[in-house]
Amino acid sequence: MKLAVSAAELTLDPRLGNLRALRFAEGGDWLDPLHSAPWLNNPTVQNDPDIPMVEKQLSGDFFCAPFGASRGAPIHGWTANSVWEVEEVVQSGRAAVARLTLSRPVNGARIEKELRLRKGEPLLYQSHRIAGGHGGLSVAHHPMIRMAGGGRLCFSPKRVALTGDEPLEPGRNWLSYPAQSADLSRFPGRDGPVDLHYYPKAQGNEDFVTLIEAPGNSLGWTAVLRAVERDIVFVLKDPRVLPVTMLWYSNGGRDTAPWCGQHTGVLGIEDGCTAGAEGQEAAEGDNPIARHGVPTVLPLAMDRVHVVRQVIGAVPCPDGWQAVADIRLDRSTLSLFSDTGAAVHLPFDGSFFSVTNSH
Repeated sequence: MKLAVSAAELTLDPRLGNLRALRFAEGGDWLDPLHSAPWLNNPTVQNDPDIPMVEKQLSGDFFCAPFGASRGAPIHGWTANSVWEVEEVVQSGRAAVARLTLSRPVNGARIEKELRLRKGEPLLYQSHRIAGGHGGLSVAHHPMIRMAGGGRLCFSPKRVALTGDEPLEPGRNWLSYPAQSADLSRFPGRDGPVDLHYYPKAQGNEDFVTLIEAPGNSLGWTAVLRAVERDIVFVLKDPRVLPVTMLWYSNGGRDTAPWCGQHTGVLGIEDGCTAGAEGQEAAEGDNPIARHGVPTVLPLAMDRVHVVRQVIGAVPCPDGWQAVADIRLDRSTLSLFSDTGAAVHLPFDGSFFSVTNSH
């Protein structure tokens, strides 16, 4: 299924709700920020019953509920592995909107997805409405950015970065586990301090680190200045709902199927409410993320609604920009500021993040 407005296109696969492709037109060229795995058309992978659907069709971005491993559901939950029913698609010259509902409940909750493109904006507005249910539910987005030649990573202020007890692939990691640091430019690494502002730092590695938002941030953001593509890819979130940003460095460090060492140059920017890579059961209890004073699950109840909002955008990187120092929103404008004070201004729906997120 495709949504399109002038200068923006989105392809969605309702079989599992993932964003297969997102493109923004700029000066006769297309900015194509999202990654798709090289095995999407490999029949051996697609016919393997032991590989979860989310991994068979690994691409773009998808919503995880629960995030990671959990009892009774495939990895990243049924939201990333089962059918979304298309409820409505509206396409006009001004906007394109798709609304879908997950075909099965999660912890008794109904989950609805809305995707929106607006004319003249290199932005995708994405929201998930979680209504009812019971217990605590970890959630996260899972956008994957293609990093063909590496690049510079910039963030809204963070309280601390930390890794879990064990690496994703022991012996194929360049970060230390467990470790933590309030200085993102000097995170403990296997061979000495690592600057988390640059990718990649190693070849044949698989790493995962969680950044906790600093107190008082009204907007959480990550911006990536891609070296080869000469663009800036950015992801925005409401830190009151998604207090952590998890970085997944996937650079050839997995040799089992379907990865087979061929999944390289990929950066996951996974904004969530969860306990890092430790899974749903860890998120429900005491865990290192929660000890820093932030929630790691959304509390579900029959009379409660949570709305998880995210924006993905991309713009050409202006000449001379080495870093993004800040991203700000107002009623109708999104502004990116460089480390020298230069700015890029984009039209923006200022009401998107201001709506009440939970009641």
